[in-house]
Amino acid sequence: MSADIATAALDQDRTGRSPGRRTSTRSLAVLGALLLLLAAVALSLAIGSRSLALSTVVHALLHDDGSTAGSVIWDVRVPRTLAGIAAGAALGVAGALIQALTRNPLADPGLLGINAGAATGVVLSLTVLGLTSLWVSVWFAMAGAVIAGLLAYSLASGGRGGATPERLALGGAVIAAVFTGASQTLMLLDAQVLDQLRFWSVGSLARADSATLTAITPFIGTGLLLALALVRPLNALALGDDAARALGAHLDRTRFLGLLAVTLLCGAATAAVGPLVFVGLAVPHMARMIVGADQRWTLPLSMLLAPALLLFADVLGRVVVRPDELDAGVVTAVVGAPVFIALVRHRRTVSA
Repeated sequence: MSADIATAALDQDRTGRSPGRRTSTRSLAVLGALLLLLAAVALSLAIGSRSLALSTVVHALLHDDGSTAGSVIWDVRVPRTLAGIAAGAALGVAGALIQALTRNPLADPGLLGINAGAATGVVLSLTVLGLTSLWVSVWFAMAGAVIAGLLAYSLASGGRGGATPERLALGGAVIAAVFTGASQTLMLLDAQVLDQLRFWSVGSLARADSATLTAITPFIGTGLLLALALVRPLNALALGDDAARALGAHLDRTRFLGLLAVTLLCGAATAAVGPLVFVGLAVPHMARMIVGADQRWTLPLSMLLAPALLLFADVLGRVVVRPDELDAGVVTAVVGAPVFIALVRHRRTVSA
């Protein structure tokens, strides 16, 4: 009942529209995001260094006849597209969680140092141990993400008041700086590893294959399920700590489980496609502009919009400098950042 009260408080509509009409509008927004994602998937499968007609793509998907087009689609573009969907969904939901946990609408998954910790784990596995297996890299990324998350949470939870949003942000900033410095130092000390990781370090879907999907799917699936299970306590948390306690919410448990979900999502996504920027920052903000601050709608919409954005960025990177490619991380930063700045400057920031 207390969670329902919190949800109702967040769901108030100042325009005077009825709850039924608001639900219909939000449902249409989610449907629109799904259609946008399907369009991004179609373009990702059809466009590359060699563009294919949609009819050819559909035929190859339904009838794997061993043709050159079929090999390109099944061996390269399908894994790349699925990795984009998985990593995008993970980063979008992780961003929404971080913004809800810190009550900062401009926070991103890197705020708690988790992305930096995951990246350091990958770099450490290559530079110190010489391990090149993607499966091993995922585990090292997860270990780095967990360590960074636990350190940030420990710094924030010390003293009176526990892990407040302000302390989480400050603790995470310190941890992010430490891990970023460590990973950059390790890369600069080994020229061979630096050359190997220079594309990964800006975020790219180009290396994705079936092994990538096998490695990251369990972690991302678990993180998404955990995030969706937290929507009601997150709604209570948005009303402030005192109000959330009065409504019966368990603040420390919610923040810990939310941090665990962010760790799983960011660790797996970073290991697979690198430390992508902007996606986890802007997409949840846009989702709240569309459907409001209710996490029952913000999380699913972020889960659809983020992979659509990432796939569109990847497709754009394939065509703007043909026959070469721009990494998706470069495109999201160059194209997305100015758009996000315009949104922040010309529209009100929607509270997380």
